[in-house]
Amino acid sequence: MAIEIAFDYYQDMVVTEQINSKLQRLPTLYQQEVLHFVEFLSQKAMRGETETEEKVWSDFSLIQAMRGLEDDDTPEYTEADLKVKWR
Repeated sequence: MAIEIAFDYYQDMVVTEQINSKLQRLPTLYQQEVLHFVEFLSQKAMRGETETEEKVWSDFSLIQAMRGLEDDDTPEYTEADLKVKWR
């Protein structure tokens, strides 16, 4: 049991070191994108969600596309603003 725990810890450290090594060679802009993705995955892990890789990338892509829109000054339109209604 103790050997298993030590091996798992070693495996985790190897992965962490590989990530850190590659991350340090990236430009700052890409490092920020990695940080956003790690935060996204952390939130999912905290909620206990397990999803397919395709779903994770799809959700992340949508989040990245929508990022910053909450600060957008574009006016919000309602149904009352419509001049022609589709039936």
